[in-house]
Amino acid sequence: MSGEAPGGAPATDEGGEARTDTDADIDTDTGVDADADADADADEPTWTEEEDDRTAETLAWLREKRKAHRRQKGRDLAVFLYSVVLIVAGYGSAYAVHFLQRARLGADHGGLGERVQDTLPALFALLTAVLALLAARDALWRGPVVVPAPSVGWLLAQPVRRAAVLRPWFWLSAGVSVVPALVVAVAAAVVLRVVDLAPLGTALLALLPAAVCLPLLAVAVGMAVEHRAGLARLVRRFTPLAVLVLMLLAGQVAGAAYGHRSAVLEQVELWSGPWGWAAQPVVSVAGGHAPAWPAAVALLVLLAAAGLVQGHRDAARVPTTQLRRRAATAQTVSSVMYSVELRAAKLALMDATGTGSTRRVRLPRPRSKYLVVVWRDLLSLLRAPARPAKALLWTVCATATAALGLQFGGPERVIGLVAALLLGYVGVGALAEPARLETDDVRRAAWSPFRFRTLMLQHAVVPTVLGALTALLAAVPFAVAGAPWALLLMPVCAVPFAAAAVFAACRGPARTHLMATGVSTPMGDPGVILFLGWYAAGPLVTVGGLGIALHKVLGRGQLDAGAVADVTAVAAVLTAGLLAFAAWSADRLVRH
Repeated sequence: MSGEAPGGAPATDEGGEARTDTDADIDTDTGVDADADADADADEPTWTEEEDDRTAETLAWLREKRKAHRRQKGRDLAVFLYSVVLIVAGYGSAYAVHFLQRARLGADHGGLGERVQDTLPALFALLTAVLALLAARDALWRGPVVVPAPSVGWLLAQPVRRAAVLRPWFWLSAGVSVVPALVVAVAAAVVLRVVDLAPLGTALLALLPAAVCLPLLAVAVGMAVEHRAGLARLVRRFTPLAVLVLMLLAGQVAGAAYGHRSAVLEQVELWSGPWGWAAQPVVSVAGGHAPAWPAAVALLVLLAAAGLVQGHRDAARVPTTQLRRRAATAQTVSSVMYSVELRAAKLALMDATGTGSTRRVRLPRPRSKYLVVVWRDLLSLLRAPARPAKALLWTVCATATAALGLQFGGPERVIGLVAALLLGYVGVGALAEPARLETDDVRRAAWSPFRFRTLMLQHAVVPTVLGALTALLAAVPFAVAGAPWALLLMPVCAVPFAAAAVFAACRGPARTHLMATGVSTPMGDPGVILFLGWYAAGPLVTVGGLGIALHKVLGRGQLDAGAVADVTAVAAVLTAGLLAFAAWSADRLVRH
């Protein structure tokens, strides 16, 4: 495939960034220039006579030929659904009953019901915005209309009506999207009943408009993005702004849970769009202020109907070029997901969504060979500013989670601490993308004057330094609030995170043979746990070690130099061990 290094990995430029076939505007399935293919799609209707229409005959022939295949798929789906129901009913019911009992006690004695009531307007706006963003981003590589590659390559080339082939996929996506929404609505109705905010039947009726209309609107948004290239470009451009809005909404939800509500802002949210219209009947039955909720429900239903009508029209207008590319991407992602190669799936999605685009940035070349790797890593991050932005975003989330967890005690503080450490690891790991690109194809290291293990260890320098600086900035609010030792503790945690990210980059292909150990237990084969432990060894060891050390330090009630020294010692041991394993794993990659 053009634009790839031998072995199937994307080729790189001098900054270490992946260069894909999209840059050359070549269709990866056919090798045909995409602009020429688009022009061909513009002249697609090559038959116009009614006697040339073979839609009914072709689809009937396909149904007959696919009958056995569909029957087998139906059996497989039935077995899957049976397994899911068995797992949920057998293992999840006891935990669900225990949770609901504790929630009811909390509602009676801890004001849980009042918190749920206060957060409903902002929470609905947050969930709806997340659903819309996910639908729009999903439409960049897949969308509601994803026709299998054989159908795109053969069926659409026949004298058949495109609408008869493409529109059933749109309506299938719309119908499937409503099913999980109804399940969530039932669960939310049970929660409202448990916290004594509304009867079960009344709560379920109030949640029904949101459960039906919001997923249908999300499918309509995805269809619009899939059909219109200009709208897809806007989604790519404004995704960071949308994420910022989501963070602000999450902050509003957290503030409302602790009594800091804004009545004006909530009323604006309730009437500014479908996110508020869907919330009004729920707010009303939960005792909130939403007297005109019938009008809001009517607006929501009308908007959902208009979205479905427009989506029905757009479904027949998706160009064949886009359908071919989306079918190829979906096939790639599904195949690598079955082999548990998540990295390959991520690269395919980055290529399809355009998130791997780079900018022209130059840095002065270093004079020493020992600074070449640092120079390349910095250049790589500057050419893809989305990665430092992601690192900053995850660090902010980690800081907010840590601040929230410190307000509690006992298990809640431990959960908050672990969540903050995990988010911090993800933030530092976003800066280690050059190391992952290096191990996607080890033959790229031919440029390096160092051994491969030394090269990978040097890739930990930039994530360590930038991660520590970001953590230092995140620690300033804690220092202002009276915890100056956070200025040392938080940057120290970034060092083992960088080592864990480099170790994860060197672990090599997925060892799926670990899933089958041949040992039978009442819970099944423990090989899955072994595989997950191997796959997530870096973050598990790092978050576990730092979590234990920080929990012991915070349990003392007062931070001093000795507590900081203990955490620093644990971080140093974790860093040394992870870097040693990273070097050993790098040697294995080169040997194999």
